[in-house]
Amino acid sequence: MGSTNVAGHDIIVMGASAGGVEALVTIVRQLPPDLPAAVFVVLHIPANGGSQLAAILNRASPLTAVNPEDGETIRHGHIYVAPPDMHLLVEHGRVRVIHGPKENRHRPAVDPLFRTAAVAYGPRAVGVVLTGSLDDGTAGLHAIKRRGGVAVVQDPDEALYPGMPLSALTNVNVDYRESLTEIPHLLTRLAGEPAPDEGGYPVPDDLSYEVKMAMLDLGALNAGVQGGVPSGFSCPECGGVLHEMTEEHLVRFRCRVGHAYSPDSVLAEQDETLEEALWSALKTLEESIQLSQRLAEGARRNGHTHAAARFEQKIQENKVRVEMLRRVLLGGVVKPEEDENYRPDPTGAQPAAD
Repeated sequence: MGSTNVAGHDIIVMGASAGGVEALVTIVRQLPPDLPAAVFVVLHIPANGGSQLAAILNRASPLTAVNPEDGETIRHGHIYVAPPDMHLLVEHGRVRVIHGPKENRHRPAVDPLFRTAAVAYGPRAVGVVLTGSLDDGTAGLHAIKRRGGVAVVQDPDEALYPGMPLSALTNVNVDYRESLTEIPHLLTRLAGEPAPDEGGYPVPDDLSYEVKMAMLDLGALNAGVQGGVPSGFSCPECGGVLHEMTEEHLVRFRCRVGHAYSPDSVLAEQDETLEEALWSALKTLEESIQLSQRLAEGARRNGHTHAAARFEQKIQENKVRVEMLRRVLLGGVVKPEEDENYRPDPTGAQPAAD
């Protein structure tokens, strides 16, 4: 990468989720071919299957867009796009492409890219948060600000999905809130302006440690050092203890092996886990009904009326549970006493948990 006496804001990191392709195309098509900066892009994409994002951006932009190789030299005038199921990270002078732990339920994720750019380049880094749900990018943008960089957010009023921009605006001292048509001109101007001296923004220890975790640094992974305090919650990904970390008013969680979550992403993951458990319970109950029906028929054929009655009772109890589970899964939580098949215990005792 070419060097000058005084570097500009020449490391531009952009993150997007839902609606992000259109937003990214709008931005990169207006960047000049001689942009004195390198651009890094993370878009939330499925782990399986390929991605044509680099090809799409390459066609749309006068810059060269690529899926980089791990260790590739950073060059101005290039757009580096995160490949599926890999984090795109930044070291000083080179790109890293690493299959590290998921953050905010994603790989690639926005926060690791932003965080590594902040540590490697300090005030030269510009973070751009675009359209998307939930709040990936907020913690990373906060890291960029801690190191003297510039925070840019798409105006949520025009974003197809305003969750990510709104979260960044709520939790970070953002420098610019701009429309998609204005962001390219802003980035071009910032790239040509000298960045502050890095010496005024030392790397905090916690930020350095998180970058080492993202880089799969064996020393950090084996050190057993955990930032924050045990939260009492388990990691949805691996089951380990989540430690709660607070930076000013920004709360996050990270487990021992590096999975990281915002509060919103923990709740979203727990919702998915709960739904999976409910569907599994529904399947088990329906299989139990079928087995009980078969056993009841056999008991009646053999004259075992008491056993047949016991199986029939179990069938009816499980049919009530199946109906309630179906209503919950369809979005309507039903209290037991509101179910037409509910029969209160004559003793007044509360029903036991299933």
